[in-house]
Amino acid sequence: MAATKTVNKSKARTGTGTKIGASLGISASEPSIAEALSIASFALLSMTSSVAIAAQRDSVAENPIGRDTQFAAVITTDEAVTSDTDETDPAEIDAALLYYLEQDRVTVAEGIFNLKLPVGDKRVYEGKLVLDTLTGSSANGAVPQDERQTFTRPSGNGEYNIDSGNTPLDDTFKDTRVQLSGNWAEIWSPDWSSNHGLYLSREYDYTSMGINSALERSFNKSNTQLSLGMAYYYDLVDPVGGRPVAMSKMVFRDDFDSQTEFRTEFDKTRQIASTDKQTVDLSVGLTQIINRYMLVQLSYNLSSLKGYMTDPYKVLSLVDASGTSEAYLYESRPDERLKQSFYLFSKYALSTGVTDLAYRYSHDDWGVSSHTFETRYRYNFTSTFFGQLHLRYYRQEAASFYRAFLNSGEELPEFASADYRIGNMNAYTLGIKIGHSLVDGTKASYRLEYYQQDPYSNGEQATGQLAHHELYPSIKAIIFQLGLSF
Repeated sequence: MAATKTVNKSKARTGTGTKIGASLGISASEPSIAEALSIASFALLSMTSSVAIAAQRDSVAENPIGRDTQFAAVITTDEAVTSDTDETDPAEIDAALLYYLEQDRVTVAEGIFNLKLPVGDKRVYEGKLVLDTLTGSSANGAVPQDERQTFTRPSGNGEYNIDSGNTPLDDTFKDTRVQLSGNWAEIWSPDWSSNHGLYLSREYDYTSMGINSALERSFNKSNTQLSLGMAYYYDLVDPVGGRPVAMSKMVFRDDFDSQTEFRTEFDKTRQIASTDKQTVDLSVGLTQIINRYMLVQLSYNLSSLKGYMTDPYKVLSLVDASGTSEAYLYESRPDERLKQSFYLFSKYALSTGVTDLAYRYSHDDWGVSSHTFETRYRYNFTSTFFGQLHLRYYRQEAASFYRAFLNSGEELPEFASADYRIGNMNAYTLGIKIGHSLVDGTKASYRLEYYQQDPYSNGEQATGQLAHHELYPSIKAIIFQLGLSF
């Protein structure tokens, strides 16, 4: 779908579809597969603003409420090269079903529906609907123990128990999310284009609304593109049971003579009113065609977040010298965060397919820094059938306030979190994708990926019984996606 939109943009710039290759130094004769892919790759990136890359709203680090997974579902139909026939292409529909399964933890089922409507050869309207359901068990942040542990549910209604030696998992993790987004892309002249969008996401305890806009300027016979973009998001947070008071202790029904006494003490650990978070993203990007087969893209993104960023469902264990838990404290995070990232991307067309390589460096004032290396190699078996390999490596250094547990007798810090998602980790993704065209012209794709996340210690000394427990368990997941484009 994205390829179609961007090829249309190239046609609009030149007036006819036959001149696309000329701007890339490709002959007007029938292009090879590599040349066609190079055109599509160029077109794809020329329409992709840096802010769209940076503003990934499913980032669990930015939106911890109900998003306790590391996946982000994206329809990747942009890899298909469409024919250059009509000046105005008909409406296109992309649909996908995604299934994400963590071992003994979270399961996600997601449906995606995307409609693209070209109007003339200079304007494209696009709408997207995403519906996903999440069920399973989520790590609550406490450490495993030699004895059975009991935790009060976030609502205060009931408890759940964890057997000895097991990582504490909250089995109440359930959510349904609906996301709507719209986009308007406009070509104003051969050198200027813009992209504007609206975003709305709603789940039981979290609502997110956003707007984004980007402007692109082309130079050097459209071989160079400079983009500038911004996005603003306003999120409302209304956790089940209310927001826990930072660093307050979890209370238990068995410690009180009556339900009324328990509820009174439980309410003291809660702030009932909803709260908010605001995000502003600014970005600048540069895309350069190197030659008829290769392009590169460089972008910089700056994000400022203010508001409630604590996860109300996470706790920390307060342990004594023997490693035994004395209490469970609700976590606390700063209410401001400044993030920066640099992104470098290259794409190269081969005679048999296309390959790309990307690197991203990210750092914020929480102390979280990360390196991401990612590559894909697509091989075209025929003009209607391809296979693709996907490799990704991610390394993250923990936030300055990340703690696997707290030691009793020490002064409690202002900020502390045992959430593995902001801790030290290495993560790996290995995937394969197959795509082909059906008899009626519908494009189908099948993606299967294996994901593994390996957290590791930030140097804390595990004393007593903690020394023989797994404090940093690996997370393994399988992702399957079926996509259709017609």
